[in-house]
Amino acid sequence: MLPLAVGAATGVLSGFGVGGGTLLLVYMTAFAGLDQRLAQGINLLYFLPAGLMALPAHIKNGCIEKPVLLPAIGGGLVCAALAAWLATGMEVELLRKCFGGFLVLVGVTELFGKDQEK
Repeated sequence: MLPLAVGAATGVLSGFGVGGGTLLLVYMTAFAGLDQRLAQGINLLYFLPAGLMALPAHIKNGCIEKPVLLPAIGGGLVCAALAAWLATGMEVELLRKCFGGFLVLVGVTELFGKDQEK
């Protein structure tokens, strides 16, 4: 039952475009007891259908900047490939610490960062 609830919560966050995969990684490593690398692989597979389901709504609502799209995709693909290669060579404990540091940095930025209204 808990995996279904986590899947639902991460689906909502993914639909908003705000990091459902991050919550999924935390659940899989901290609560489900999965290895960090295995959890990251599952997260990558999770992201594909979740992103594809959310994309039409974002396109319909004009939330896609087409001039930014191709450079962002290109840069993302290259960096994802390099980071995946790097992550497979790292010790799992170091990988977990890097991920934890990333979560702390994002949390602090969200809590104390400057509000930007549009």
